[in-house]
Amino acid sequence: MDTVRKSITFTNQQNDWIRLQIQQGDFTNDSEYIRDLVRKDQSQNLKLMELKNAIDQGFNSGISNKTISDLMTEVDNGKL
Repeated sequence: MDTVRKSITFTNQQNDWIRLQIQQGDFTNDSEYIRDLVRKDQSQNLKLMELKNAIDQGFNSGISNKTISDLMTEVDNGKL
């Protein structure tokens, strides 16, 4: 995997927070912590895009004749 070196600037408060995460043993260095944040952000955004796509599909699928009870039964039975 190729890597790219970046230079970023933090406030003193942000730097103190990063150092605390490292001191607590959650991460071994600044880069590991930042990469973890980026991975979490990517995952969260992917889930958000999937949700938006599901909502769009729902709106585009038209009006259903099913009642809320019908839908709840399908959910309970694992059909949705």
